[in-house]
Amino acid sequence: MHQRGTLAALPFTLRWLILIVLAGIASVTMSAIGLPGGQFIGPMLVAIALALSGISLTIPRPWFNLGQGAIGIMIAQAISFSVLATLADYWLAMLVLTFLTLLMSFPVGILNVRYGGMPGSTAAYGTTPGAASVMVAMAEDNGGDPRVVAAMQYVRVVCVVLTGAVAAHYLHNGSASAHASSHADELQTVHVVITLVLLLAGSAIGRRLLPGGALLGPVLLATPLHLAGWIDIDLPAPLVSVAYAVIGCYAGLRFDRETLLYVLRAIPLMIISSLLLILLCALSAAVMLHIMDTDYLSLYLASSPGGLDSMTIIAMDTHANVGIVASLQILRLFAVVFIGPWMATQIAKFAKPSASDG
Repeated sequence: MHQRGTLAALPFTLRWLILIVLAGIASVTMSAIGLPGGQFIGPMLVAIALALSGISLTIPRPWFNLGQGAIGIMIAQAISFSVLATLADYWLAMLVLTFLTLLMSFPVGILNVRYGGMPGSTAAYGTTPGAASVMVAMAEDNGGDPRVVAAMQYVRVVCVVLTGAVAAHYLHNGSASAHASSHADELQTVHVVITLVLLLAGSAIGRRLLPGGALLGPVLLATPLHLAGWIDIDLPAPLVSVAYAVIGCYAGLRFDRETLLYVLRAIPLMIISSLLLILLCALSAAVMLHIMDTDYLSLYLASSPGGLDSMTIIAMDTHANVGIVASLQILRLFAVVFIGPWMATQIAKFAKPSASDG
């Protein structure tokens, strides 16, 4: 059944043990060397390596949903009245930045469709920025190959996360480092219980009502209560670390060997186009720096064509303006959900005539 010499031949429990131990070691190591988002990046890189070695594991979707819910709770904790005031003052600039990100993805998408050697709608959905899981689902509904779309989306996620971590290292906002530790000194049981209830309820409700609802649900549920002073959000540090690792492993394990071999010829172009889009978004963030009263790191992370969860993790680790990063990523998430199919249709028109899309 399993190929000789692959990790898939090992017992199921042992494979999980290998993943958990190596992801834990990577998380601790990355954090120890001070890499922004290290508790997310370390497990993701380990998961990629194990997936390509044939470990044949997938993170159950409910675990991933709860991991995203934990990030949503942390976003709610970071939102304050001063953040809301900034958003109110610069809502037009934020709309412009969202539009610029989507606009710049067009030529990059056309480049990938025209010269990537893949069917039109498959390549189009694979190059549409943000909302990776949503694009995979849309591709499956509209004749694209979801395996290839997933590979393209997550190759870009890896590029965005790694370049974002490097940029954050050099642009680090050296302000207060007591953000997480002030709560960890003395956990109040009632606050922890309330926080976990909001996480579970918000994630469950959000999944049924919203795109990306597992993350957005807790944000929408907990933020008003937090701003009103009715609750103190308190997530235990070990739970946060586990949430980071689950999200990282979920992305990393998608890189199965079969899929990557299928798109191997296009990977160089996928990486180049991902880096090009990241560069264009970085330039747009530099332009917006002269309009919005915030730091460049926050705008860079907010405009990066990665996932809401991964960019928020890096923003929190580097003390960037989480409110602005999360708000712009959420805004683009909804924009992609509503106009993504139209974008994919337009990009697909540039495919070579010989490409066929089942």
